Amino acid sequence: MFPRPRHLAATVAAFAFGMAAAQALAQAPAKPVKAVIELFTSQGCSSCPPADALVVELAKEPELIALTLPVTYWDYLGWKDTLGKDSFAKRQKFYAKARGDGQVYTPQVVINGAAHAIGSERTEIEKTVNQLAATGFAATVDLKEENGALQIRVTPTGGESETSAGIWVLPTTHQAAVPVTRGENQGRTLSYANVVRGMVRVGDWTGKETIVTAPLSATQAPEADGYVVVVQAERPGKHGLMMPGAILGAAKGLAKR
Repeated sequence: MFPRPRHLAATVAAFAFGMAAAQALAQAPAKPVKAVIELFTSQGCSSCPPADALVVELAKEPELIALTLPVTYWDYLGWKDTLGKDSFAKRQKFYAKARGDGQVYTPQVVINGAAHAIGSERTEIEKTVNQLAATGFAATVDLKEENGALQIRVTPTGGESETSAGIWVLPTTHQAAVPVTRGENQGRTLSYANVVRGMVRVGDWTGKETIVTAPLSATQAPEADGYVVVVQAERPGKHGLMMPGAILGAAKGLAKR
């Protein structure tokens, strides 16, 4: 039914208002990231499914980057984690050494590379996120893809400093579901969000405004459909290895779905 003439002006005005609102929403800047949450989990851990599910929920929060890093040290219990990587188990142990508490367990979340909590304890995680967010990140990270390359701009938030850090690209799978047929989670299908598929170091940050250009191949990995970029402090460990420290800035890449 066509609008009656006396209603036409109101209809046009409402349409124009709706278009303006949609345009304003499209142009509104994304909320800045306030925390990076890394969940160390295992398909062979009976305590992990609640944490896996929680991270699926946290990943929906626009101000959070919630990542899943499956480890391999529970594989001997009867089920080999289909997403697990030895490098993630090593990363978790490095975090424990850097913090000085030596605590390595599943499910464990590490927040901004600086604090940890039980992965299924939402209240404790949110409390820690808010505490760390009060001081904010040391840098903002802006991403731009063009001409077959990824441009990463890292800008200090409080003026230049002597900070030294690595710039890393983490290809991710937005959603994954794994049916488990053996071990402690036998018969369950486990769901995950933002499963990390690898880590590629693409540059250095020295505390000044920096632009790093990396090939788009750094954002890609088998079954990955998105990526995250983190700027992370580093400290020397044994045998010349660098241990991860506090995360100083982060940004989500565009999904390739």
